[in-house]
Amino acid sequence: MKFGLMFANAGPFGLPDLAALLAQTAEACGYESLWTVEHVVVPAGYQSKYPYAAGGRMPGPDEIPIPDPLIWLSYVAAVTKKIRLATGIVILPQRHPFYLAKEMATLDQLSGGRAILGIGIGWLREEFDALGIPFEERAARAEEACAALRTLWKKGGAEPFAGKFFQWAPVHSNPKPVQPNGVPIVVGGHVKGAARRAARVGDGWFPAGVDFDGLAAGLAELRAECARIGRNPAEVEITTGFPVTSADTVKRARDLGVSRLIVPPPGFDPDGLRRGLETFANEVIAKA
Repeated sequence: MKFGLMFANAGPFGLPDLAALLAQTAEACGYESLWTVEHVVVPAGYQSKYPYAAGGRMPGPDEIPIPDPLIWLSYVAAVTKKIRLATGIVILPQRHPFYLAKEMATLDQLSGGRAILGIGIGWLREEFDALGIPFEERAARAEEACAALRTLWKKGGAEPFAGKFFQWAPVHSNPKPVQPNGVPIVVGGHVKGAARRAARVGDGWFPAGVDFDGLAAGLAELRAECARIGRNPAEVEITTGFPVTSADTVKRARDLGVSRLIVPPPGFDPDGLRRGLETFANEVIAKA
């Protein structure tokens, strides 16, 4: 079992000293990956319901700092050696594939092949409205963008792309990712549609905020979609997280086919962060 840290760039971890401390201590303790979050803006007084909290609001105040995930990952790439650098998630339908392909390939090159692209379709309608992107098109845009990214990452000559939302004549997009098959794309989302999307376009599936029954139901949906399209479901790596991560949680997750468990940072001050990371490493990671 691999272990990652979620919300790695949120709040105080956007500050340079705490960002470096979090990344370096996590790496030293045996965490496999860091996962960032994203909202380019948070519209004041938003009415959309945050799907991962009973109250329908994101954790923390609306004005909490959420640094750009790719710039943050590039910063911590420079102060670490082996920990994987993941977006968890980038709101894919809000980004043009040209920019994201280059950003992720650059991150992969500078980090020596450690990048993971976690993507989601978003839930905050007001953010889409502010960007002028149709909220109802977000799922279709995301799937098409995944195909476009893989085209731009392919080694070789320039290739065209012809989709509903993105079209271009042959273009060169460089650098290319260090990883031979491009940057892995992990599809985020806990609903059945996300599981099916992961089967169609993802290298992984990351459902957050699910219990074991919900995870099992989503995995069944993923396997059914893989059967429908003729894909081996073992090709889709499963990442998730639970409110409490114990030895029993690890065993039950592994039995369901989970490869990676994500936990939040255990503290926000330097001493509490170090103690929490080391305690979890000794009590859970070392015994997994």
